[in-house]
Amino acid sequence: MSDFNISVPVYLINGILESGKTSFLNFTIRQDYFQIDDLTLLITCEEGEETFDEKELLKYNTVLEIIENPSDFTFEYLRTLHRKYHPDRVLLEYNPLWGTQTLRGMKLPLGWGISQEIVLVDGSSYQIYRNNMQSVFSEMVRNADMVIFNRCKANDPLTDYRRGLKVVNPSCEISFENDEGELIDLFEDSVPYDMDASPIEIADMDYGIFYVDMDEHPERYAGKTVRFRARAMKSKKKEAEYFVPGRKAMTCCADDTQMIGYLCKTPLAVHLKHGEWVQVTAKVAYEYSGFYHGQGPVLYAEQVTSCEALADEMVYFN
Repeated sequence: MSDFNISVPVYLINGILESGKTSFLNFTIRQDYFQIDDLTLLITCEEGEETFDEKELLKYNTVLEIIENPSDFTFEYLRTLHRKYHPDRVLLEYNPLWGTQTLRGMKLPLGWGISQEIVLVDGSSYQIYRNNMQSVFSEMVRNADMVIFNRCKANDPLTDYRRGLKVVNPSCEISFENDEGELIDLFEDSVPYDMDASPIEIADMDYGIFYVDMDEHPERYAGKTVRFRARAMKSKKKEAEYFVPGRKAMTCCADDTQMIGYLCKTPLAVHLKHGEWVQVTAKVAYEYSGFYHGQGPVLYAEQVTSCEALADEMVYFN
């Protein structure tokens, strides 16, 4: 689904059944900022406890179509809807159990294109679903522009939720709401290591927190020295004076892992073995690098020494 020549933007609203998608759409459709002169086509792929009032939707120039079976969710049927309504935009309340990757790969009617992906998550059930449907969650949020946790409690580990999603999708916007729909102001200044120490000692179990926090708050680390243990991931260029000290992170299940780490510059890189465990002491800069195709954290190593491998090298995000 290409972003080029989109004349009919499709707003994809994703989330497990009863995650609040219908409530979100019912609220949004009624807002002044969301009104347009032309027709909006609302397609829903599941029916939960809350439903849409078709007569009420017509007040907002919105028509409803229900697709009950995944076998009916086809290019041919969407093209039929396009010819029937000629919508100016499309709201798609999707069922992720039908396969989000399948949706992203399917052909859409001429002019249609995904403009924004929003994922709704029931914060009160998140940990249960995360433990039992990890691959579905990771697939949903991997390309999301926004993830909204609703029905959250004050004692929920919201910072852990946020950090876990940021590993899967670093660029997505994440917000949390309580039972009344009010935004929860999430304070994330606290980290489990001493930011005033020199060097800042990153415990093995805190590597994931360090990785996400430095990506989101580079100003906290710029100019400071950090120390941690990781694997040395080397460039294919043998003479390259840089490497990436990284760890494997589990993003949804044991079969879905990715290496996370930041560029580290040092002449010592040429002497390292690919994959060996090292302890890195490095000063942090935030600068442009072709490695990131933009700005990002760059480590300048002051010391790189071999160390014992960790008993469990995986970084887990709850």
